[in-house]
Amino acid sequence: MNTQNIPSWAWSVATVVALSVVALVTSSLWLPTVRQLVAESVSEHEEGAAEDPHAGHDHAGHSETASVELSANGLKNIDYQPLTIELSEYTRQITVPAMVVERPGRTQMNISAPLTGVITKIYPVEGASVESGSPMFEIRLTHEELVTAQSDLIRTAENLDVINRELARLTGLPEGVVAGNRILEQQYEKQRLDASLRAERQSLLLHGLNEQQVSQILENKQLLDTLTVRAPDHLQDSETCSEAHSFHVQKMAARVGQQVQAGELLGVIADHCELYIEGRAFEDDAARLRKAAENQWPISASLLTSGKLTDEITGLHLLYLADHVDPQTRAFRFFVALPNDVAAQRTTRDGQRFVEWKYKPGQRMELHVPVEKWENEIVLPVEAVVDEGAEKYVYQQNGDHFDQVPVHVKFRDQSNVVIANNGTLFPGDVVAARGAYEMHLTLKNKSGGGVDPHAGHNH
Repeated sequence: MNTQNIPSWAWSVATVVALSVVALVTSSLWLPTVRQLVAESVSEHEEGAAEDPHAGHDHAGHSETASVELSANGLKNIDYQPLTIELSEYTRQITVPAMVVERPGRTQMNISAPLTGVITKIYPVEGASVESGSPMFEIRLTHEELVTAQSDLIRTAENLDVINRELARLTGLPEGVVAGNRILEQQYEKQRLDASLRAERQSLLLHGLNEQQVSQILENKQLLDTLTVRAPDHLQDSETCSEAHSFHVQKMAARVGQQVQAGELLGVIADHCELYIEGRAFEDDAARLRKAAENQWPISASLLTSGKLTDEITGLHLLYLADHVDPQTRAFRFFVALPNDVAAQRTTRDGQRFVEWKYKPGQRMELHVPVEKWENEIVLPVEAVVDEGAEKYVYQQNGDHFDQVPVHVKFRDQSNVVIANNGTLFPGDVVAARGAYEMHLTLKNKSGGGVDPHAGHNH
């Protein structure tokens, strides 16, 4: 048979047929291995798809490039706190530096020597607390005029007693036994002594004694040689200080054995139940502060400790604005009443009681004064908004993800941000009130962008 006359395509067909026959005959040897390899490939593909359910596609309302997903532990690590958006009233405020001060003419009281004498005993120590009416100083009286005035009072009282007894005796005798002019003379003398007694009582009161002390002199017929100076009563001019409270001994100017004159300063006590917060605002803010006072808008204050704002106080009200502007700084003062509370107290073995008030004169504060009110606004805490140049973002919860949402900031203060209600966010949406900045860093790391460690916050 001449093979050269056979066409080339016939050889190709014959080769394929031959290989098919061989494969069919040997299928029991290679077919199980091929099936196993195919099954493993399909299984790996299915596992990969299960590990990344979002790979290769985007959810509705959800973009992989502007979304971040965190584990439960990750949310705890960034101290995540959700916030449900709702429309509310926003009060725009101005922040004014301030300081705690004492109430002029009310907080401090001077304790002066009522009479001339020598200090023989001092009861409280400087810094201690004293109650109204409690003893503070003992003074041995040495004023010559006071001694003379007391002697005259006792002498007049004794003479008046003699006259009264003589009149009682004379009027008890039968009629005609004693001449009538005798009784009349005694009555005139009684009137003269009564007048002298009243004048001498007034003289002692002018010297500094009180009615009780004068009555004690008349009753005992003894000179008053020692005077006890006591703490005065409280000035009841404040609703916040209606409960009983103590004075604070700020200064002790006298010492035992010291000769003091009438009116000389012995000590200074203070009533810190209520203080003032003195704010300093610019002249341009006068109209705004006046409006806040007229509308009785509540003012808040924050205590400034080590450069940080702590202990926010709410519900304060502006009392009055100063009637002049500082010609150099162009600032004017205004005052806010500050109710005070006792922070701690203790009593020593010798009976001295020490009270510490929560707020003290000289403490620095910041006042937040409302000047305008806006209705139906989206108000978020400053931690919820991330700044990146001109763009501002919040992170809205979307299922198990947080989507980056650009927003328009209308106004910002130290604690809140007002977001424009333009359709980017709606009432009922949940955003990250805390942890938004960490989510922003995570998203930038995910996209491979460089991280600006200062983005989204101010130093």
